[in-house]
Amino acid sequence: MSAKMIPWSLPHRNVGGQLARGGELLDEMTRRRSCRHFSDAPVDRRVIEQVMAIAHTAPSGANRKPWRFVAIDDPAIKRDIRLAAEAEERKNYDRRFPDEWLEALEPIGTDAHKPYLETAPWLIVLFRVDYEVMPDGRKQKNYYPMESIGIMSGFFIMACHMMGLATLTDTPSPMKFLREICGRPDSEKPILLIPVGYPAVDCMVPDIPKKPLAETVQWNR
Repeated sequence: MSAKMIPWSLPHRNVGGQLARGGELLDEMTRRRSCRHFSDAPVDRRVIEQVMAIAHTAPSGANRKPWRFVAIDDPAIKRDIRLAAEAEERKNYDRRFPDEWLEALEPIGTDAHKPYLETAPWLIVLFRVDYEVMPDGRKQKNYYPMESIGIMSGFFIMACHMMGLATLTDTPSPMKFLREICGRPDSEKPILLIPVGYPAVDCMVPDIPKKPLAETVQWNR
């Protein structure tokens, strides 16, 4: 059955207006950083709900929204996640990661210690949903789930930053422990663990230059 079609348009902006608005956004997003030093100051649940609502507007394959948000502020659960994540990361840094990956991480200064997983007021786990189990037991496949959750994750991080919240895209690997701790089914795979909150008063971040845009763009005209 075809979806109902409705009128749609965008506010008209001339080139000057587009560039001005784009410049403001570029300036705002250039200031975004990944945060590993969080304050324990609380963040209102309504703010987190609004961030998720914004991220949920992201496009997805066949409009299936193949993702699940698990929002955690329970100290005991955050503690369990930290301990499990650090256990996996110790294995990674001690023997799993190849030398070239450790060299790439060195300027950032990361290691197996993840105290921010307890300090940040919220942990948001993003799960990719490969299929939905229907009431009659059938499996309904989701289309392009990895691409879809990738786009949604960008919406989520950008929404947090624009609303004055710090984030970190944490990827302890393997992440099976997140599915077990969060009680999610086999049809869902954890993709990102995102601490959300405010930066600590003494927060420091690496001053690492970005790769020039020109190196990432090809113009075919």
